[in-house]
Amino acid sequence: MRYGAAMALYTDGKITAQQLEVYRICSALDAQDPAAVFAERWVQMPRLSTPDAGALIQNLVEEADSYLGTLPGPGVAEVRAGLSTWRHGPCNPAPGPVNPVVAQHLPAALTEAAKTTAPLAAALAAAAPHLTWITYDLYDPVQIGPAFAQGHAFASLVGEIAPIRARDFDLGIFLIAPGVLYRDHAHAAPELYAPLTGPHGWRFGPGTPVQIKPAHQPVWNPPHRPHMTKVGSIPFLCLFAWTREVNAPAYVLPAGDWPALEALIL
Repeated sequence: MRYGAAMALYTDGKITAQQLEVYRICSALDAQDPAAVFAERWVQMPRLSTPDAGALIQNLVEEADSYLGTLPGPGVAEVRAGLSTWRHGPCNPAPGPVNPVVAQHLPAALTEAAKTTAPLAAALAAAAPHLTWITYDLYDPVQIGPAFAQGHAFASLVGEIAPIRARDFDLGIFLIAPGVLYRDHAHAAPELYAPLTGPHGWRFGPGTPVQIKPAHQPVWNPPHRPHMTKVGSIPFLCLFAWTREVNAPAYVLPAGDWPALEALIL
């Protein structure tokens, strides 16, 4: 995350290539103070004002909206219309405790996303420590499966319990660990997924064929449309949005082939 923030500063011309290189060296050493490496390499440390958490989250929302504007397909216009209604409200970050799924898998997901969406990945890296990451626990763990129950996290950016408040609208970030099967389920809310990593497997009804979709191919789920996601070797990272009915719970749709799909390696 620290290196992602440094990449954003370098892109904006606020630090030099030599300074960026120090943060690259330290990216595998989270506990190391970069000051020692700056001194060893005779590179001056950057002197920067620190953006507040609200500004970082608002910047992430700006980058998310810009990215959505590049995508084709149904649902994108609805999501951007909801964003235009709510995104300019006050931002009140309330970061939660460290989420183990995020700590383990977000860095790899951001590294992959940065290959094709560097500004959005950098904005997410900078804002991530200031978000409330939730591992959703309202599914029956037997029905949804222990791998998903323990292997995912999401953070709302604009929504009813998000830093930027909205009514009956939710936009955020969704992360799933590699290899996990998010079993067949549905919900009343119309939903857009905008995957930043891939490829991953999808299907839209128990027993239907699994489709392999790349990163940046949005998936629009109308109300109550069944859908399932099988994560590949790269963590699944996406923007998600529910455009209404956000308080209606999701429900699992039983299928007999879950064991085979959970063993499947994409």
